[in-house]
Amino acid sequence: MTVARLENHPIPNPNRRLLLKGAALAALAGLAACSTAVLPTGEGAGVSSSATTTLAGIRSSAGLPALVPDTQLEQAALQQAGYMASRARMSHTTGWGKDFASRMKDNGVRGAAGENIAEGRFDLQKLFDIWMHSDGHRRNMLDPDFSRFGLAYVRDGRDPSLRYWSLVLGR
Repeated sequence: MTVARLENHPIPNPNRRLLLKGAALAALAGLAACSTAVLPTGEGAGVSSSATTTLAGIRSSAGLPALVPDTQLEQAALQQAGYMASRARMSHTTGWGKDFASRMKDNGVRGAAGENIAEGRFDLQKLFDIWMHSDGHRRNMLDPDFSRFGLAYVRDGRDPSLRYWSLVLGR
């Protein structure tokens, strides 16, 4: 913890006061600009809790413990689903040059992690059925090193029945 000592110094020069006010206004404008960034929200957020039972069944059939929903991993999944929906394409990278490892680091995810993505007009049950019939996706969901997960989707803005899904798994 860092402790700072604050002192009250009068500002003798009116030009300095104007400069400080301008800097404060610029900082507020910068914060306001940050708050206008569109973050993916809505029904696709919080979907991890509805997938807990499905994933638990998948893992228990392989003799593995259930995965625990994790808000940090869900945020990473929601971020990727939002990116894919905004670009109308599936990808494990983003247009900002962020690969999977960079995105996990930026979201504070440490250690081993994996990601499944999907695009389609299907519900949660169909999504997991598709992933279970794909070797790589099934391997991620049945990886014994993973204990947590986050799942999210974002609807395509042009076709509300089309969803972009992301499942992020971690330790």
